[in-house]
Order: sequence, then structure tokens, then C-alpha cells
Amino acid sequence: MISIKGRTPFAVAAVVVALAAGIWEYTRTDSLGQSAAAFAAGLIAMAVAGIALSLPGITLPGLVLGGLFVLAGILTWTATKRPGIIWAVLAVEVVVFAVWAWPWLRSLRSLSRLGTAWLGLAYWFFGIAGAILVAHWKVAGQRVAYAGVFTLAVLALIALNTTGKRRGRDLSVGIAAAILLGIATLLLFGSGSLFDSVHAIPDNASARMMTDRFWGGPGLYYHPNSLAGFVAVVAIRIGFDRAMLWWQRLGVAALAAFVLSICESRTGFVFAVAAAVVHLGVALWKRHEDVDRSWTALATPFVVIAIVMTVGGGYQWVLKDRFADNPGDVTSGRTATWRQVWVDWKDAGWAEKTFGNAKSSRAVVHRVDDGNPVEGPRRDLNTDNAAVGAFRRGGVLGAGAFMLGLALLLWHAVRRRPDGAMPAAWFTVGALAVVPTIATEDWLIGGTNGAIWLLLAAGEVRTLLHRNEPADLAPKPEPAIP
Repeated sequence: MISIKGRTPFAVAAVVVALAAGIWEYTRTDSLGQSAAAFAAGLIAMAVAGIALSLPGITLPGLVLGGLFVLAGILTWTATKRPGIIWAVLAVEVVVFAVWAWPWLRSLRSLSRLGTAWLGLAYWFFGIAGAILVAHWKVAGQRVAYAGVFTLAVLALIALNTTGKRRGRDLSVGIAAAILLGIATLLLFGSGSLFDSVHAIPDNASARMMTDRFWGGPGLYYHPNSLAGFVAVVAIRIGFDRAMLWWQRLGVAALAAFVLSICESRTGFVFAVAAAVVHLGVALWKRHEDVDRSWTALATPFVVIAIVMTVGGGYQWVLKDRFADNPGDVTSGRTATWRQVWVDWKDAGWAEKTFGNAKSSRAVVHRVDDGNPVEGPRRDLNTDNAAVGAFRRGGVLGAGAFMLGLALLLWHAVRRRPDGAMPAAWFTVGALAVVPTIATEDWLIGGTNGAIWLLLAAGEVRTLLHRNEPADLAPKPEPAIP
């Protein structure tokens, strides 16, 4: 956390970094206008970093947990053709998460109680069984690695909340700070084209059709939908928490309006609208004690939405056709992918019907009308629907686990905690507001791009296990000395 004494050095560092961004852009373009725009973008990026580092209650485990998930997610778009880099980050995650998850068996007992565990872990284990049954050993091995990483992440959340001197840590603040730092880094790397009508993009077929959306910049890219999801969930975590300072809450609101506008993400916009409506409902629902019911707090989310729809150009892109070959399809081709998932399931054997598609570790979808030439190669498509994704990866059992996990998550978000208090308002809002995004994104089932899922998992773990833990989770008393 930046102290009062540290504000001046940080401000100086921010100006230096912004100047470096401006100078770099001038050497690349020989344009004073582009250089000035890059300098302004650098200042914005450093302001976001300043908000992140100023948040009260940041813990090192939360910052590292969130940072590793954010890094892995960004690398899925930056290092698409270099998977070894992504696997290296996952290897680091295994080591770090395993250390913080100790004692593993004690924490393991709580997994079945968490809705986020059923949402983000169960389909991996079903998928492992399915791959073994059809003798796809490489896929099974890769899924074992994925399942291990994400299970250890949740076990670490549990252990850090329930074990010994680490008990009761609110890791969600550190995770939110890590997400903000990720956004700041993307803004800095993309400073050269942040204010341009045509943005820098990765070497990707879908990206080449969306140069009007912000992806980051050379060396670091992230899908605009995922970036918009980041800003929406961090605005929920910080903006709806009365423990945060007014300028921090206002800052993330302004950031949300800005990032949603440059990313032109319909799913992110729906997430933000749902959060505004749910927050108003929670405020009117008198059971929540920690909700800020001032008119400014209630109005700010709707002001953000209004800015996005007007100044941010939302009136132009909310219903825009992304791809010319799919006129009138606001899902940007997703419906064709979902139909292919159903066709593949009907043609599969009983093992894959029950336990999920076993053709690849992430059960990517291939369809002929994917935008590439008919002769190929085929693009690896995500399901872009959390429910369909769970069904694709875990079969009938995965779909059932998804429904169970969703029901548990929502129940934990609205009922009183074991100590009699209501869950944190941000967790209630976040869990309910993310539901509409199920239709067009995989955010709720975690995975490599799972920072949103991780933040919700941290909120759920704290809600269930922070106080009045079951006896088997409480530290064992030391034996008396004779």
C-alpha cells in the first residue's frame, strides 16, 4: 500500500514512465501528436497502478494469487503460439499454491461446500475420466495438470482463511489490486494506440476483424471482452465496499467507463448494467448492513452506464454485427459454435457423452464456418458460454456440476454467514451480476483466464469459512505439557 510519504516518489515515477511512453512513441512515429497521446495514456496507466497500490488491506498472498491468474490469462492471447511460456507460469502457480494450500487434506474437506469449486473444478476431473476411458493419454495428463493448478488455488484460499496465524485474511483486496495492475500494464503497453480509432492487435484471425477495440499493445495483449470483465469485477469489488476511500471508489468507476468504452464489449457492458441494478436492489433490501445507501453511491453505476452509452459510443456498438459473414447475429458467431457442441455430443460415444469431449485438453470446438478457408486449418474456438463450456468439457456430469455450483454460489451470496452477518455487499452483487454473462463468456468456470472466478471464490471462501469454522477446520489444540 502506498503511504503518504510514498505518494511524491510514486508521482515522480509516474511522470517518468509516462514520458518514456511518449518518447518511445515519438521514436516510432516521428509524430508529436502521437507522442503526446502516448504520454497521456501513460499517465492514465500509472494512475490506475496508483489506485491498485493504495488499496487498504492488500495481502501478499492475494496479490500473488491474483497476479499469477492475470498473467496466465494475458499470456493466453500474447503467447498463443508459444504455449511453453503459459505452461511455465502454470508450473510456478503449482509451487506457490501448494505451499500456501498446506495442510492440503484439511483444506480439501471444504471443497464440496463451495459453489465456485463445483463451477471451476469438477469438469476437469470428469474430463480426466473421459479422456482415460477413450485412451487419450496426453489429454488426460494435461487435464491432470490443469486440475491440479486450479484445485491448489482454491485450497490456498481456504488455508489462508482458516489455518493458524493466517486465519481470516481477506484475499479479495489483493486479487483486485492485481487485476488493476494488469489493466494498468495493458494500458501502458497499448499507450501508442490507446486513443486511435485503429488499435494494435495480436496476430490472430479474430483480432484482425476487431481493430476498433482495445487489446493492449506490442508485447502484451488481452481480449477486449476479458479486459472489460476485469474492469467490471474490480469496480464491483472496490466501488461497492464502504471500507475504500471515496477517491478510490470514484477512480474505479471512471476507469470502468473508460475501459468499457474502448473495449466495446457487450458482455462487459451487460455485467456492469447487472451490477448497477443488483446493487440498487441490495441497497433497498434492508438485510445488508454494509451497503452505502447514499444517493451518490446508488447513482454512480448508472452514471457510468450512461457515459458508456453516450460519450463512449455504446449506442453504436452494443448491437453492432462484429463479423460481416454473420449479419444480424449479436452473438458474433457463438450460436454456431454452440450448435457444433451439440452435434459433437450426439456423435460421441457414451464415455464422452457422460464425461465430456476428450479431443483436446481444453475441449476446443472446431467448425467449418469459422472464418478460415474451407480447406483449413480450423480455428480452436472457445464455447464462450459457461454452461455450454461445462457441458463440453465435462459432459452430462459437467453440466450437472455447473448447475449445482451456480445454485450454491447464489445461495451463499444471499444468505447470512455462519456468524450471523450478511456476506460482503460486493460479493452479493458480484455473484448475482455475473449470472447474465454465462450466456456469452466462460468467466464463471475459471480456467487459465480465471481471475474473475478466483475473485468470486475468495469472496465465497471468506463468507463460509472466515468465522465459526467447522471443528475439523479449526486449528488443533497443542497437547498439554506434563
